[in-house]
Amino acid sequence: MSESTKPLMWEYVPNQKRLNELVGRLFEVAKVTAVYSEPVISGDYTVITASELMVGMGAGFGGGGGTGKDGEEGSGGGGGGGGSTMARPVAVISIGPNGVQVEPIVDPTKIAITLFTALGAMGVALAKMRRMAG
Repeated sequence: MSESTKPLMWEYVPNQKRLNELVGRLFEVAKVTAVYSEPVISGDYTVITASELMVGMGAGFGGGGGTGKDGEEGSGGGGGGGGSTMARPVAVISIGPNGVQVEPIVDPTKIAITLFTALGAMGVALAKMRRMAG
């Protein structure tokens, strides 16, 4: 993660102006240069990294008043929100004398998580089928 995106992880937003600035900073990250790296040239080869970029945001606001007569009970309100960006490399594009090659970057952790999720879902489905049959 670059130095410019690290401050986006935890940001206090005291007012609408700061919220607009934060949203602007979140979308600054979502540029073409965030998805495709600057080309690296070495001899006859040019290499470009392609990345997956994810941006997430959420906010909530609310208010309320007291249960007593006007002026006897206070009222209040508040709000909060957050945002996050995440990027990971997904492929390397290599341009050379033999043409263009795209090599995917395999993430073994994602493969393992997908495998165990699928096995768990199949186990639950089999257990339900056995209960219904038996």
